[in-house]
Amino acid sequence: MALSDPIVTVLLCIAAYLAGSVLFALPVCQLFGLPDPRAQGSGNPGATNVYRTGGWLPALITLALDAAKGWLPVWLAHQTGLSPLVQAMISLCAVTGHMIPAFYRFKGGKGVATALGAGLALAPVTTFVMAALWLLIIWRWRISALASVIAIVCGPVISALIEPDHLPLFGLLAILIVVRHRNNLIRLAQGRETGL
Repeated sequence: MALSDPIVTVLLCIAAYLAGSVLFALPVCQLFGLPDPRAQGSGNPGATNVYRTGGWLPALITLALDAAKGWLPVWLAHQTGLSPLVQAMISLCAVTGHMIPAFYRFKGGKGVATALGAGLALAPVTTFVMAALWLLIIWRWRISALASVIAIVCGPVISALIEPDHLPLFGLLAILIVVRHRNNLIRLAQGRETGL
């Protein structure tokens, strides 16, 4: 299937956005009898905030599901033979869905886990290096926002060295995710950002 097939491209972009719009932190917290993560901690419906209120198990389930909704649409695009450029577009739709979800009045999360899943489908080596960097920073400072911002900002550099075809995607993801972390960056500068 070629890039010129607009119908499949549009359908997968819409599907990716709608999949991204499902905030799995909410049903996971309901399943475990935890409070709505949007009303607790940082107010972010993501794995880190779920961890703060419920521990590792619900956080890992949230992380896996949020990553899967980024991975699946990109994998489907790859299976249908769409070009890397279209796959990148679809991954951005999934991440945007998590950030601006249609099902929750367009108020979503930071998009890190969804970007992780999309990256694993599209550029796995770059994404694994970024994930390792994230883990290293978490181990040293235990501040998720700091780890996320540093890893995503390093993404374009890592991609340029390892998988340069996907450099534009990681550049756009870096912009999106850093913007979504602007309040965290302000709190980091003021020394008020909470850790794990």
